[in-house]
Amino acid sequence: MGRLHIFDMDGTLMHGSSASMELARELGLVAEFRELEHALGSGLLDPPGYAERAYELWRALTPAQVAAAFDGAPWLAGIREVWADIAARGEHCAVVSLSPDFFVRRLLEWGAHEVRASVFPEFPFGPAVGLDVAGILLPETKVTAADELCARYGVSRRECVAYGDSLSDTALFAAVPVSVAVNGDHHVSGLASHAYTGRDLREAYALVMG
Repeated sequence: MGRLHIFDMDGTLMHGSSASMELARELGLVAEFRELEHALGSGLLDPPGYAERAYELWRALTPAQVAAAFDGAPWLAGIREVWADIAARGEHCAVVSLSPDFFVRRLLEWGAHEVRASVFPEFPFGPAVGLDVAGILLPETKVTAADELCARYGVSRRECVAYGDSLSDTALFAAVPVSVAVNGDHHVSGLASHAYTGRDLREAYALVMG
């Protein structure tokens, strides 16, 4: 039976950054998003509250700016190669991220079989288009997403490998038998089966494949 490899994006596939910060650079709103990130990290905002604030700051965002932010992000090397190898083995890979779906979906073009991310309205946003916070992922709903993907591909949690870096990955790391902390912080260091520090996903993947 094949395995399901589940990847976080911010801080994992993307080194030291997030979709929000890369979009902030395109919009000239780095200071504002640093404040939001601090509020989220300190518990002053939860993910839905963060998403609401971010959405207001993203009102003027264009598809061209999203594309520029994605293309300019500090991605780890070897992502496409890892996902191609997973597919060649008859296994599956998915990205499960709290970041906006309009950004995360672009990873399908790189070879991810599935993505699950926070749901935002389609472009153009416009002042009259509201955000339904029910579509915003939470750290614990990464496990729910993993279970849904397991059912889709006919595997169980026992056949899952999780890759992540921070607090939002702890619930998933606790739910599956094999996990890789990729440039991980103290939240995942004690949970992960393997730990990798560097900028090449092929090296992190090799820890699992042997």
